[in-house]
Order: sequence, then structure tokens, then C-alpha cells
Amino acid sequence: MTKSSNLSGLNRRHFLRAGMLSGAAAATGPLVAQVQPETTAPRSTPPFEFDEITITALQEGMQSGKFTARGIAEKYLARIDSIDKHGPALNSIIELNPDALDVADALDHERKTKGPRGPLHGIPVLIKDNIATRDRMQTTAGSLALVGSVPPKDAMVARKLRDAGAMILGKTNLSEWANIRSSHSASGWSGRGGQTHNPYALDRNPSGSSSGSGVAVAANLCAIAIGTETDGSIVSPANNNGIVGIKPTLGLVSRAGIIPIAHSQDAAGPMARTVTDATILLGALIGIDSDDPATLALHGKALTDYTPFLDAKGLAGARVGVVRKLCGFHDAVDKLMNDAIDLLKREGAAVADPADITTLDQLGDAEEEVLLTEFKADLNAYLAQLGDAALVHTLQDIIEFNQQHHEQEMPFFGQDLFIKAQGKGSLYGKEYLDALDKCRRLTRGQGIDAIMDQYKLDALLAPTGAPAWLTDHIHGDHDLGGSSTPAAVAGYPHITVPMGFILGLPVGISFFGRAWSEPTLIKLAYAFEQATHHRRPPRFLPTAEGSA
Repeated sequence: MTKSSNLSGLNRRHFLRAGMLSGAAAATGPLVAQVQPETTAPRSTPPFEFDEITITALQEGMQSGKFTARGIAEKYLARIDSIDKHGPALNSIIELNPDALDVADALDHERKTKGPRGPLHGIPVLIKDNIATRDRMQTTAGSLALVGSVPPKDAMVARKLRDAGAMILGKTNLSEWANIRSSHSASGWSGRGGQTHNPYALDRNPSGSSSGSGVAVAANLCAIAIGTETDGSIVSPANNNGIVGIKPTLGLVSRAGIIPIAHSQDAAGPMARTVTDATILLGALIGIDSDDPATLALHGKALTDYTPFLDAKGLAGARVGVVRKLCGFHDAVDKLMNDAIDLLKREGAAVADPADITTLDQLGDAEEEVLLTEFKADLNAYLAQLGDAALVHTLQDIIEFNQQHHEQEMPFFGQDLFIKAQGKGSLYGKEYLDALDKCRRLTRGQGIDAIMDQYKLDALLAPTGAPAWLTDHIHGDHDLGGSSTPAAVAGYPHITVPMGFILGLPVGISFFGRAWSEPTLIKLAYAFEQATHHRRPPRFLPTAEGSA
């Protein structure tokens, strides 16, 4: 999850976002408040055969015999070793899958004997360390409190990936507990994984909570990755790391087996370097799951292939609206946004500017009430199913664990949000139910749906966020603003695509709209991407251009 400066004080953007305790301190490494290197010269990194390669190109290579799934996996694992653990030391991956090469061998054999399962057969993917896997990897949300715990089964997301033939190479670091622990946190830091660094400027923050997934995709440590979002935790790290992120409609992708924050907003979704790859990945994740009642809404709405909506001319005739209330937090971002609007018009889109969601200022603390109340209930339910396989069984147990291991778990920031959540009532309390009704009413019928009806729009637009801020373990995150909240609170879809660069740091543009409007958003985002091609790989600079 992520914070947004023009909404409530809750740390929104970073909400969502392998040894035992004796080795934990070493895992975090020597951390500093703000790193200010003396030079902006890029770090020397070895050439990589698969730099910026797409799913389609990998599939074509495997089909022709040029590549094998094992060969691909070996090269990505070598890349991870040289870039993530050494060299620039991005620290985006918390754990590698010890069975990855065996899985690759099995997929190669299956391709030879039966043919590929589909577009993800043999494709390397990294998943966030809050997505349960029943294998030799751990699922910890970055917390030492869950080290050694064994989930009873794969999360539906992990199972769908395996069924599609994807290779799960490992798990990515994240803002611990998807950044719901503290209102003063530094995104991309966890007690188990330490601090993840932005590949465009190593002293800058990757945002979160899907920090590792965003960095790994940007730095070509995998072909694609999975993130999760409650409010901003897919789209904000996509913004900071110059990639594409899709936060789907609530219920399009099962939440079962994902360490939760809040069932009314949690979603898992694709993170990729291109809209095409993100779209292919999205199709593989979708399906009705008896363990997640929200997916029952998929009847008559779900697709398993969104690639037909990849239309390079998709902006022609489209009607889009600019949410100006979500702009104005950074002059250079506004300039890029205005340039993007001019391009949309040249490509044939009709633009309503402004098309403001006037109810946003009325949310107040309602979202915080919903998220903290649901977090307590949902996390306790998740921990209960772990049984004796975990050291902790309730939120209160985790609070006490953190106090007992404060040197490893709380060297920079505390757990004020945990304590606040522990004091919340039940899911049947009037305060919670009133807040939930307010959130849905103001962001749905009186919010996104109302403004889209008024102007007869296909989608709404806003800058995704500001350029990456300096990682600061003294003061925590200090990002300037973002546009994640309306779609996140409503449970509606949101796609971000690279929009340009500011002093070498990427920023994105967001397309969001009504529930189940993924086909429309994909069409618009793809057309914008194809008309601009703003994505460019990172250079692993020690600090941002012009800041030395």
C-alpha cells in the first residue's frame, strides 16, 4: 500500500506493498539514513542476453530450440547473483527457489513430449513474499515472525502460475507486512530482507510495498513478476521503477493464500516491462476460486485472454478525463502529464479536462478505519490456518514478537499501525460498517462512476506519482503524491505505464475506470505505450542525474 499526501495521514502507498533470527541482523546489512554518493557514474554491469526481452521472444526462442527453460533459468539466476546480490546489490529478491532448475527441466521435457501449455510455459517469474507457496520456499511478508512457517497450500495465484507452466524463480522483498506496520516506514525495507534499492538511482526509494517485484522487473532479473496492492502497492513501485503495473478489479484475481491487509481492497496483479507482457500474465491469473468469495462475481465477466485488446490505435475515438485534483504535486510531473494529454489528443482521443472526482476530499479517515479493522480480522484468520507451523497466531503475538526482537525488527521505525489495528473492533461494528459504506459510496457511485457518467468517459487519467525520493531511515518515506486511492478504495482497475523521466528518474501515467473495465484500460494503455515508447532500462547510478 502507499501514502498520498492529499488524503488521510495513513501511510497508504507503502501499505501493500533465509535464515532464522540468528542470521537476521546480517541479512539487513549496514543501512544508512540517506546515501549521497560522490559520483553519478553508472555502475559497471555485465551484458545480459535477455535485457528487455519479452515473453513472446522467449517463447519463440524455446520453440525454435535456441533457448530452453533450463538455459533461461540459469541465465536469470546468474543475472540475479551478479546484479541483485553483488554489483549494484539491488537486494530485490528475498529468496530463490531451490527447485527452479528441476522445474525448468520438467517443463522442457513436457514441451518436447506434449507441447507448451501456453504463453507462460517456461517463462521465469518472481512473486512477492506475501504469496503463499507450499514448497521449499518460505512465505513471511518480510517478517522474522513468520520465518519457518509453512502455508497449508499454494495461494491460488501461485497455483495458476504453475498450471500455466511458469517457472517461479523465487520471492521478492517487500515493505514488511505490505507496509501496514508503521506510518513512518521506509518502503522496500523488511526485517528479513533488508532494504531494496531503486535501479535508476541506488540511493532512491523503489516505493512499495511490491518493491522487490518492481525492481526485479526493471533490472531484468526476471521476465515478469507478481505484486499485490491495497492502495498503491503495485502502481507506485511500477511508477518509481519505470515499468507497467496492473491492479485488477477486486475479485478478478483470487486473494486466497495471500497474507492480507484488507479484503475490501487487496488485489494481486502483474508487473512487467511492457503492456503486452502484463496483459499475458493477467490472463493466466484469472479464475473463480472457492476460497475467495469475491471471485464469484467473475461469472459472465472474466476473460482468460486480454491480448485481443492490444490495439495500437486504441486511443482513436476514446473519451478520457483528467483528474486534476490528483495533479499539482510536482511541476515537472505536471509538464509530462500535459505533454501526455497533448499526445492523447493527437492520437484521436477526446479529453475532458478537468474531470474531477469531487468526493475524494470527503473520505477523511474512513479508509484508515476500514483497512485497520479488516487487517486485524483478516490477518488473525490467515495466521489461524497456519496452526502450529508458525510461532505467532494473532496480531497481538506479532506485536509482542516485534517488541522482543526490536533490534532486528524495529531498528528504524516502529509499529504504531499494528497497535492501532489491534485496538479496533469487529467487522460487525457500526464504526467500521459506516466507514466501509462511506468508502464505497464516495469512490464508486458518487465518485468514479459518477464522473465517468457525467462526461461519458472510457477512463480517467492522472499521473501515477512523483519521481523516486531518497531512501530515508530516519524520517521515513516522503513522496509527494499519487493517484492510487480512488481505484483502490473502490476496488476498480488501475493500469500505470511509463510517461517519461525527470533527471533520469521514471514517472508513470495512470489509466483507471469502472469495475471490470480491464479490456478498455489495456487498449488505452497499450496505445499510449506504442505511441511513446518511454520505457528505458536503468543504469544503476549511485545517485540521480544532477543531484551530485
